[in-house]
Amino acid sequence: MPSTADFLQYTQWSGIATIVFAVLTILAFLLKLGFRFRLVGTTGFMLVLTAGLFSLSLVPLTRTVIPGAVKYTLVYDNGSNQTVITTAPEITPTQLEATLRQAASNLYSPGRLGSGGNKQLTVRARTIIHPEPGLSVPLYLGKVNRTLASREDPEMAVEVYLDKFASLPKPTDS
Repeated sequence: MPSTADFLQYTQWSGIATIVFAVLTILAFLLKLGFRFRLVGTTGFMLVLTAGLFSLSLVPLTRTVIPGAVKYTLVYDNGSNQTVITTAPEITPTQLEATLRQAASNLYSPGRLGSGGNKQLTVRARTIIHPEPGLSVPLYLGKVNRTLASREDPEMAVEVYLDKFASLPKPTDS
C-alpha cells in the first residue's frame, strides 16, 4: 500500500504536469488553436487529481494489524452500526478474537452514525458450514461491540461463542 511519502511524490509529479498543461492551455489560447478548450478540461482534471493526491499525502492510509488475526471478508455493512464478516471454518477461538478486534478497528469510521441512539458498532463473525451435501448453513461464531465516539476503544467487548465451535468441521490430516 502506498505511503504518505509516496503520495507526496505523486503530488509533485502531478503538480508539474498541471503546470505544463496550464502553460499549454495559455499558449493554445494565444495562438487560437482549435483544441484549446480541450486543454482547459485537461488542466482542470489535473488540478483535481493533484488536489486529491495532496490530500492522500496528509492522511495516512493504515490498517490495524493484530497478531493472530486471520483473513476475513466483509459481507454486510449497513453503514451505521451493524456489520458482518465471514471467516474460514478452520478458525480457532483465539484467532477469532484477534480477527474480531482487527475488524472492529478497521471498520471504525467517524462518519458512521448510530441508529436509534445506539452509539456502538457491532461486528459479527460468521462462517458457512455444510452439514450435508447441497446444504449450506451460516454459523455465527462471535461478535464485538465498540464505541463509535472515538477511534481508540480500550473497552471493546469481544464475545466468542465457544459452543458453536463444536459444529465446525474437524481438520483432516493430509
